[in-house]
Formats: sequence, structure tokens, C-alpha cells
Amino acid sequence: MKLNNNLRHSLYTLWTLIVNLFWVYVVFMICRLAFLLENRSLFQDLTFTHFLEMCKGGLYFDTSAILYTNALFILLTLFPFHWKENNTYHKFVKILYVVTNTLCIVANLADAAYFQYTNKRTTFSVFSQFSNENNIGRIVGIEALNHWYFIVLAAILAFLLCKTYRRPHPNVKANLPVYYSVYTLSLLACIPLVVFGMRGGVTQQTRPITISNANQYVNRPVETGIVLNTPFSIYRTIGKKPFIIPTYFSVPAEMEAVFTPVHVPNDSVAFQPKNVVVFILESFGKEYFGALNKNLENGNYKGYTPFLDSLIEKSLVFEYSFANGRASIDGMPSVLSGIPMFVEAFFLTPASLNNLTSVAGELRKKGYYTAFFHGAANGSMGFQAFSRAVGYQDYFGRTEYNNDKDFDGNWAIWDEEFMQFYAKKMSEFKEPFSTGLFTATSHHPFNIPDRYRSVFPEGSLPIHKCIRYTDHALKHFFETASKEKWFKNTLFVFTADHTNQNEHPIYQNEVGLFSVPIIFYTPDGSLQGRSDAIAQQIDIMPTVLGYLGYDKPYVAFGCDLLHTPKEDTYAVNYLNGVYQFFKGKYMIQFDGTRTTAVYAFKNDPLLKNNLVGKVAEQGEMELELKAIIQQYMERMNRNQLVIDGK
Repeated sequence: MKLNNNLRHSLYTLWTLIVNLFWVYVVFMICRLAFLLENRSLFQDLTFTHFLEMCKGGLYFDTSAILYTNALFILLTLFPFHWKENNTYHKFVKILYVVTNTLCIVANLADAAYFQYTNKRTTFSVFSQFSNENNIGRIVGIEALNHWYFIVLAAILAFLLCKTYRRPHPNVKANLPVYYSVYTLSLLACIPLVVFGMRGGVTQQTRPITISNANQYVNRPVETGIVLNTPFSIYRTIGKKPFIIPTYFSVPAEMEAVFTPVHVPNDSVAFQPKNVVVFILESFGKEYFGALNKNLENGNYKGYTPFLDSLIEKSLVFEYSFANGRASIDGMPSVLSGIPMFVEAFFLTPASLNNLTSVAGELRKKGYYTAFFHGAANGSMGFQAFSRAVGYQDYFGRTEYNNDKDFDGNWAIWDEEFMQFYAKKMSEFKEPFSTGLFTATSHHPFNIPDRYRSVFPEGSLPIHKCIRYTDHALKHFFETASKEKWFKNTLFVFTADHTNQNEHPIYQNEVGLFSVPIIFYTPDGSLQGRSDAIAQQIDIMPTVLGYLGYDKPYVAFGCDLLHTPKEDTYAVNYLNGVYQFFKGKYMIQFDGTRTTAVYAFKNDPLLKNNLVGKVAEQGEMELELKAIIQQYMERMNRNQLVIDGK
């Protein structure tokens, strides 16, 4: 009888472990539902059947994350030593269980709020991305208040884990042979199950599942946010090398015949030493421009950029223009250096230590003075380090502005004041010069100066008043700059770092989420018109250099929009393990192995009809994309982002 009691107790401990892990699965699924509800505008076409399919796929990723998180808990529960059978030990194990899994709850719910800005699950790189920010605590606090319901939900779920927790009954009179036998066997049986669960499969052929595996359960890359969970995304990206060289082409010459990022200008072109001013406008998605959406809302859409709309009428703009990434740290390398975002933000990888160049770096070879401006704290987002690495001689930030009465209290100096500082500083520079400005006010938490609260009231989205304010700041900048002697001899470029909050369906899919303006303005009117060529951020560097008649070779992954036939222009971006490639009238989605979707994005802006396997251009587009990817990976790993390593 005593033998049976001891066996029953030991098996009960195993049962409690199973029950406790079951409740963690329930909590993860509740977090998934909360994620979907918070971001429902991005998944308006989602059917219940497809959601269930994604939940089924999500169980693989939940299992992996849950087992990684609870590995120590499982070990301590099944540890085959009788001395642990006391209340103190089991209280500690319960606390460990509740605390670690509550952290997972917090991570999942925090990402539910953050997803609208990135459209991907947060990875381990987030700790590097914000490592230089000293105001994150305040921003997180503000966001927590805005999403108070997630705090309540997190507390409820943590309470659920605490109340449903089943604790083994201490068995101080255990029959030691039975105790050790059962616990040892249980532990040995659990070890391979835990390993298989972490890996996502039970066969030797199964490699550990990664973030990209989520794409097999979705119809659109953005849907991977539903399949994945944040703890898994963080665990799977710790210490991972982002740039793995594929073997699409075994002969370099064949790859280069399809695509090469090396630009060799015609040295017979006369160089014109114009000043270059590049504006990277925080979160200025294309949706906010009335002049770029004349057919929206049956032609009645006004937008939130009246000044830029007036400037567009005197500028060269593109009907189809795209960002190459989804974050601020993606925008700067793309806009200034012609480097797209593939797999991981360039700033956060070892490749950021490569030899680099940029618009400024190349123009310094022509005697230009170069400087970069950003009103946040010096060092913020790594912008200062990158600007120096790519050839900007000086950096002007919050320190150089030196007047914190104009600090917005969150991120940076207000745009209007900082742009005036920018305009006046350029009047001190020797011409020709190449400068860049990264604006800041149109950033979460979306505040504007008190004096403008009644002037620019809340729009239908929180960001709208900020877009209106920064557009107003640009108007004042041009009023000041137009009086300076350098103004007429200047090329102005405007784009956004990425998109942000959207309300129209055409801007809530995989095309719209990357749609940003690309505008070239010259006071002398030498660049004007609307082009139906495809443009992207990485085209800005070669286009600027082409316009100036630059005569030296350089590396950039985009094309010169002024001297490239429109049928040869293209755009490329990356979202949740899927590469997107735009050319002609089609956009393909490629997971690194095969093309999963083809859309006639110009005629099908809502991406309703997947034409994979039905379009003759698919094969050629896939081949070109493969060449771009392999060139990118090889050059990142081999430090070949400048000519001859110089």
C-alpha cells in the first residue's frame, strides 16, 4: 500500500506539471486574441477559418517559447532529490513559474501595442535599438496609460496563473527507491519532449523553427504577427547572424549580369556643384499627402500636408514610391547610403562596422562640406555614429542646439525650432554642402506644442496633428531658407523613414505599409513632373549623384531615377521573413526559397488576387530578386559596400 501511495504521489507531481503548462498555453492564446483585436485594422479580411489555421500553426511557436521559458521550472519540479519535498521549495518553484510566465504575458501584450508601428514581432535587437535612449521609461509609461486595458489584462492573466497553479504535495515520507525511480524516469522522458518542443519537430531532419517558418501558415506576411509570439521572436534572435549568403548563383559573373550594385557613371558628364539638402521626415507615410492621393475618398481627400502639397506641384514626384524598411533605423541607411533592410536592421548588425559611403561621403570627394542634423539627444538611435561613419563631417543634435526650453519632453527639440536652427546653420556653411535632417515631432506619443493645439486639432488618427504641425514647420523653414543666398543653388529631397498609423485600406496591406513619398525639388525648376516609374528610398543616393553629374564609381542598391528607363526601375523590401520585389506592374513575395505570391499591385491595390504561377514575368523577377539578395549578403559579410574597400 505504501508503495502505491508513493507511486501515486510521484505521478501526481507529473500531472501538476502538465496542468500548469496547459494554463500557460491558455494565457498565450488569450494574448494572441488581444493582439488581433488591438491590430484588427490590419486584418480586416481575416476569416474565422483562417484564424483557426493560424492558431494551430501558432501552437508550434507557443510550445517552443513556453518550453524555453519554463525549462528551469520543469527541471525543478522533476528534480529527483527527496530533500526538495518541503513547502519552502515548492513556494519558490511557484513564484518562478508565475514570474517568468508573467514576463511573457507582458512581452506579448506590449508588442500588441507596438506592432502598429513596425508590423513585425519584436526581436532581441530591440535592446540594441533603444540602448542609447534615456527617455524610454517615460515613453513606456505614457503608452502603458494609453493601453491601460492591457495592464488590467496582464494582471488578470497573472492572477489566473497564480490561482490555477497546482502544487505537488510534499511527501516527506517517500519510499526513496520508488521516488527516485519515478522522478528520474519522468525527467528522462521529459527531456527529449522538451527538446523536440523547443525545436518545433521530432525528426532529425527538423531544424529548429525560426521566425520565417511562420510564413507557411499565413496568406500575407503581416499575418505572421498572429502566428508568432514575442518571447519566441526574442529567444530565436539572440546571437543570430542575420546575413547568411545564399547560393542562388554559383558563378559571380552570372549574378552580376543580372544585377550589380556598382554604379559606374559616365565620366564625360559635367559635374554641377549644387548643394544637397535631404529631409527624412519621421513617419510621413504617403497616405497623409493630399497631392499624392487625388483619387482617395472619391477625389475629396485633402490630407494633412498643405505646404508639401504645394511644393509637390513644382517638384519631381513618383506615383509608386516605397520605403525599404519599417523603422527609423532602417530609413537612414536606405535614404543616405542606398542600403535596403534585409532580415535585420543594418545598424544592429556587425556589418555596420564595414567601410561605408553615402551621398555625403561621395560628395566630400568633390570638396563638399557635410553635416547631419537630428534634434534628439546626441547618440540617439545610433544616428550620430552612422552619419559619421558614412561621411558626414559634423553632427548637430540637441547638444549643439543648446536650448532645452524647446525640448518636447519626450524625444527631441520641436521640429519648428530645430528647422529654423537648421536653416540658419546652413547659411554659415561654405558652399557647396550636403546636409541631412531627420525630423522628430511626428513620433509617438504624438504631441505638438501647446500653442498649436487649437490650430491643429486632433485628426482621425493621433499622428495627423503632428503631420500637420511638421508640414507647417517646413513652410517656415522655406520662408527662412528662401532668403538665403545658398537656396537657389540647392537640390532638396524629401522622403519619410517609414509609414505609421493608417486608416485607408490601400495603406493597410503589404504595399501600403511601405508607401512613402519621394520628392525632388529644385528652386530653379529643373526637376518637375509626375513619373509612373517605381521609386524607393535606396534610389535617392544614385539619383542625387546622377543629377549632379557625379563621375566616380560607388556602391548603392538602388538606381538613378533620372537616367534609368521606367520599365527597369524597381523596389524591394522585407517583412517578416518575406522579400517583396516590385517591377513593372507586378509585386512578388519571395520567402527565400520560392515565390509565394504575385500581385498586379497597380490594378489590384488591395491585393485581392494572388497570381502566383500565372504571370510570365514571375520567373524573371524572381531571378533578379535572387541576385539582389545574394549581392547584398555577400557584400555585407565581405565588407564590400564601397569601391576597393575605400
